[in-house]
Amino acid sequence: MSETPPHRPVHAVVVGGSIAGMLAAAAVKEHVDTVEIIEAHELPEGPEPRTGVPQAAHIHFLQTGGVEAFETLLPGSVDALLAAGAHRIPVTTDMLIYSPEGWYRRWRRATHHLITASRDLTDSVVRALVLKDHRVGARTHTRAVGLLGDRHRVTGVRVRGADGTETDIRADLVVDASGRGSRMPEWLTGLGITGLTQDHIDSGLVYASRFYRAPVPTQGWPVVGVQADPSLPRPGNAGGILPIEGERWHVSLMGAPGGHPTRDADAFEPFARTLRHPIMADLLRHAEPLSDVTVTHSTANRRRYYERLTVWPEGLVALGDSVAAFNPLYGQGMSAAAQGAVALRDALSNGPAPGVARRAQRAIARRVDTAWALSVGQDIHFPTTTGKRPNVADRLLHRYVSRLSRTATGSFHAATALTDVLALQATPPSLVRPGALLSALVGPLRPTLTEPQFTAAERRLLESLTS
Repeated sequence: MSETPPHRPVHAVVVGGSIAGMLAAAAVKEHVDTVEIIEAHELPEGPEPRTGVPQAAHIHFLQTGGVEAFETLLPGSVDALLAAGAHRIPVTTDMLIYSPEGWYRRWRRATHHLITASRDLTDSVVRALVLKDHRVGARTHTRAVGLLGDRHRVTGVRVRGADGTETDIRADLVVDASGRGSRMPEWLTGLGITGLTQDHIDSGLVYASRFYRAPVPTQGWPVVGVQADPSLPRPGNAGGILPIEGERWHVSLMGAPGGHPTRDADAFEPFARTLRHPIMADLLRHAEPLSDVTVTHSTANRRRYYERLTVWPEGLVALGDSVAAFNPLYGQGMSAAAQGAVALRDALSNGPAPGVARRAQRAIARRVDTAWALSVGQDIHFPTTTGKRPNVADRLLHRYVSRLSRTATGSFHAATALTDVLALQATPPSLVRPGALLSALVGPLRPTLTEPQFTAAERRLLESLTS
């Protein structure tokens, strides 16, 4: 009688301990025996800053599509975030958003939700949930320096420890979630895989952010946003205030070339007054600064089209900012990474069949498409943008979306259709379905708002600050 061959443990390596890396580990852990996360820096125990995440200083939120993906990968993660102090924001019920087309109404019936929190808190909650699984471990102060294998199959990674010693780690699956600085293109070239196409579209936007002690209770307080208008003959600028944990406001200001914000703390609030509406400056006048101003210049949209390569090795997948990094102005990054991780999990659900890595990479690319279209579709219309200029079709689409957005300021149906896409729950083609087309044709059903739609209770709170 023949004996059953012993089970060979299946091992996965995830390069990068970021949100994308942790979610990748959550996605693959049910399909392998062990997962090892390779992280170049220390992983904090709690909601502390993590080296290598400069964007953590700026506002972050989860779109509805990202919230759903988090829950799919890590059931209970949203409750854990809320218990730790994150805020659940009904869209647009608890939002004051000044778009290029005007103020969005605060519809009483919320169809979507955002989760707002500091990036450090979101990182820590996700990290704790992932690493408590006995199948998942992390090797810190270790940097991936290359891939093992050949153009047909990746068999692991070569890593370098803090002492400079290099070691080979064998793996059945390698997931690159190392972010904007990923060296995957060079690694693929080393395996003999060439022909990668990339896009780099940069509006030149600069971010400046700081934390404030909120002058009002943050529970139930609306998100505030002033969006840039590319049609104005001035550098595009924008800003946002998010209620986050610890009764704080997280505030980010953004400016295009010719109107960049700076690290000068004394200039932060005056810059807020240069936005298209003074609401942010008026609110910050009553708030207490809790931090210095942090500035980031790395805001370009960059995409690597791995799914288009004629050769893709078995055992290799790229995810998150390693595939597509977005202008943070649009708040798509974490949500797109989470949806990509769900796509990876689903691709692995049928087992390690030939071609599964390529199918996973293509599925991840499809999840990226909507966020990419939203971010790039806006940025190309700013005169400072490099890497791509709008063609006739782009301009026509932009005019239509602007008309639909204007309609959304006074039409619940149009607002819901637009939010479905912005929340990464629907694709852009849904905006040209008959219902949306009819709404855009009819226009707003309610008069245009001329000022932010504070509730009576919010106005009383604001009045108490000046009395």
